[in-house]
Amino acid sequence: MAWVGATAREIARAVRRGDASATEVVADHLDYIRSTDRHLGAFRALRGPRALAEAEAVDGLPELTNLPLAGVPVAVKENVAVAGERSGADWPHVADADHEVVRRLRGAGAIVVGTSRMPELGLWGTCDDKEIVTRNPWRLDRSPGGSSGGSAAAVSAGLVPIAHGNDGLGSIRIPAACCGLVGLKPGRGVVPAGIGANAWYGLAENGILATTVADAAVGFAVLAGRRTHKLTEPGRLRVAVSLHSPIPGVSPDADNRAAVSRAVRSLVGAGHSAIRAEVPYPKRLGAVVLATWTASSYLDSRDLDYSELQRRTRRHVALGEQAVRTAEVTSGQRTRWRGQALSWLGDYDLLVTPALAGAPLEAAEWSRRPWRANLVANMRYAPYSAPWNVAGLPAIVVPSGVRGDGLPAAVQLVGPPGSELMLLAVAGLLELAAPWRRHAPSWPRAPRSRS
Repeated sequence: MAWVGATAREIARAVRRGDASATEVVADHLDYIRSTDRHLGAFRALRGPRALAEAEAVDGLPELTNLPLAGVPVAVKENVAVAGERSGADWPHVADADHEVVRRLRGAGAIVVGTSRMPELGLWGTCDDKEIVTRNPWRLDRSPGGSSGGSAAAVSAGLVPIAHGNDGLGSIRIPAACCGLVGLKPGRGVVPAGIGANAWYGLAENGILATTVADAAVGFAVLAGRRTHKLTEPGRLRVAVSLHSPIPGVSPDADNRAAVSRAVRSLVGAGHSAIRAEVPYPKRLGAVVLATWTASSYLDSRDLDYSELQRRTRRHVALGEQAVRTAEVTSGQRTRWRGQALSWLGDYDLLVTPALAGAPLEAAEWSRRPWRANLVANMRYAPYSAPWNVAGLPAIVVPSGVRGDGLPAAVQLVGPPGSELMLLAVAGLLELAAPWRRHAPSWPRAPRSRS
C-alpha cells in the first residue's frame, strides 16, 4: 500500500511522470479501505471494479500532462450523483449521469473510489444512520461531524487524499474542524451546486476536504473549472477577529478561543493587522436559518416514503412543510443579511472566527434521539458556520493546534465574494507558520514504503 497517505499532488505528479500508475494507486487505496473502514464507517459504497477500470482508462490516455488530479482516488458525498450509484442510502434513484462536479473531477483524472456517508438528508452536524455510526479517526468515540462526515473521516484516516463534500449550513467546515482538515466552502455561484431541491434555496455549495492547503487549492480549481495556479502571498490584510456567536447564550470554550489566538498571532507575525470586531448578527438570523433548513428538508423528502424516515427527520420535514405553506422562507430575509454582512465586512479584508464552540459530539445513534436533542446539541457545538451560507460568502476552516482532550482545534476564515484564492493563501500562511498533523494519530494504519 505504498501510496496510502500520500497527498493528491504527490500522487498526480507521480502518475503524470510515469513513476506510478493510476491503477496501482487506486488498488492500494481500495485494499486499504477494505481493511480499515470497518473501524470508521466512512463509505456508503465502494466502486472497486469500476474504479479500477476507470484507473486503467486514465493509464491508457496518450497525454496526462494537463490532468491536475491524474490517478488521485477521491470520495464523493452520497447526495451528489455518481453514474451507476444510488444517491443517498434510502433514496430510490440510481444516477444515470454524473453531477457536473463529479464530471469535472473525472475530467481532471481523479478516480471516484466510492461514495461517503452522511446523515439522513444531510441535515446534521453528526453522521449516523440506521446501519452504522460513522466515527472520527482522531477518537473513535467522537463524531467526525456532518453532514460530510464520511468524507472527512476518509481523508483524516488516509483512505483517500481528498474528498468531495457539500455545505448547506456548515457541512464541509464542521467535519473539517472535527477531523483536523482544510475544508473550503466556495462562495455562491463559483462551483456548480444542484444539491437536492434548489440547493437548499441557494445555501448549499460543493467543495473540498483535504489534508493540505495545496491539495485544497487544486481540488477547488478543478471543481470551479479553473486552471490551477500557485497561491501568492496576499498583501497586508486588515483582519477582523470575532468570538461572538450567532446563537445567543452560546460561546466558544477555552480550546476554541485558544485556536483563534494561535491563528491571529501567526497572521500578525506575518505582517497583517488584527482588530477585535464583533459580527453584528441580526436577532432574526436564527429564525431565517431554521425556516430555510427545515423547508429544504421538506422539498428534498417529497420523493421518499415519509413513514420510513427517521423520527428526527419526520419532525424536521413537518416543520419544513409548515414553513413552505406559510411562506416563512423568503429570499428577502437572506438578501438583507447578505447586504448587512457585506457592508460590515467592507471595513476588513478577512474575518477570523472559531470553527466550533465546543468539542466534536460523541459518536452515537443520534438518529434515535429526539429532534430537539439533535437541534440543541448541534447549535451549542457548531454555531459559527451557517450565517455565511445565508450570506453566500466563501469560508474555509483551517486546523489550529490541538485541544486539551487530544482532538483537533480549528478556525474559520471568511472573505468577500470572489476571495477563495485569498482565503487559501491565508490558510497557507497558517500552515507554514504552524504545520499541522496531516492525518489523525496512528493513521494511516497501512505501512508507507514508497520509494
